Amino acid sequence: MMRTVRLSALSLSVVALFALAACGDGGGDEKKATQVAAKVNKDEITVHQVNAGLPRLNNPTEAQSKAAGKQTLERLIDQQLFIQKAVEAKLDRDPQVMTAIENAKREILARAYLERAMAHASKPSAEEVTAFFGKHPELFSERRLYRLQEVAVQVPRDQQDELRAALREMKSLNDVVAYAKQHNLRVNANTSARAAEQLPMELAARLHAMKDGEVIAVPNAGGITVLQIVQSQTQPLTEQQATPFIEQFLTNRARMEMARADLKGLREAAKIEYVGDFAGGPPAPAEQPAAVPETKSPAEQIGQQPAAGGDDDFLEKGLSGLKK
Repeated sequence: MMRTVRLSALSLSVVALFALAACGDGGGDEKKATQVAAKVNKDEITVHQVNAGLPRLNNPTEAQSKAAGKQTLERLIDQQLFIQKAVEAKLDRDPQVMTAIENAKREILARAYLERAMAHASKPSAEEVTAFFGKHPELFSERRLYRLQEVAVQVPRDQQDELRAALREMKSLNDVVAYAKQHNLRVNANTSARAAEQLPMELAARLHAMKDGEVIAVPNAGGITVLQIVQSQTQPLTEQQATPFIEQFLTNRARMEMARADLKGLREAAKIEYVGDFAGGPPAPAEQPAAVPETKSPAEQIGQQPAAGGDDDFLEKGLSGLKK
């Protein structure tokens, strides 16, 4: 009977370390020249590995840097102990683990190429910054802070039109909750406080045109979310205050466009042959699953780094926001 190995988040972190080790085989001389931070049984953890695993800190003090280094080293020691036990159990030879290692290696190499390819994205001009500032008053000159009440209803796609029609007759979010219970739909209610830049850009623009107390329904990945503006207040940003964020946003957008153009050129130049069950090539647009509407806020899109995946997912996956 073939033994099946289920890869948890913890084991995947070990797999990633395997992949990194596989990419770095053959660098024995460099390792010998690297200062050793700790020895775990017969294995060494280097200062270079510790530095590579350090979290990003803004202007850390010497004490903070030392504390972060020690915490990182302890984490690497724990990982090395797991790796040693995994190798002892011959998990590095398990087909599923070997596949995961190869996938992690592909991810690392693809990301490395993308980062190098996008390194020369040009910084936006002052005119571009001014134009973006003027085009989005909802984010800057007329920026608002919102207190929102949200009711997310999980509804199958074939029942969404019926829900939308019913929403026109509803007078409060309590009516939405009652409707969901009546039709055995899962519902989740929440109250949140968000600035305009923390909302998806399209939603921020729509809320900007609304008044306190008004309600709007927007699609989500599992159904429909109904939002009500409980309260809002204006807190504008000047162009000078907004410039660093606009520059970062536009630079990252240029990086994404550069990456998409590069990928398009690579696909056009490559000889790609679809075989077996995939013969005939990618599905036509009409055959593809309906796309989920854009849900990234400007704050999330600032500092985006494309990651490995497939086509737009290849570029969009794993993006994180820059905190103010």
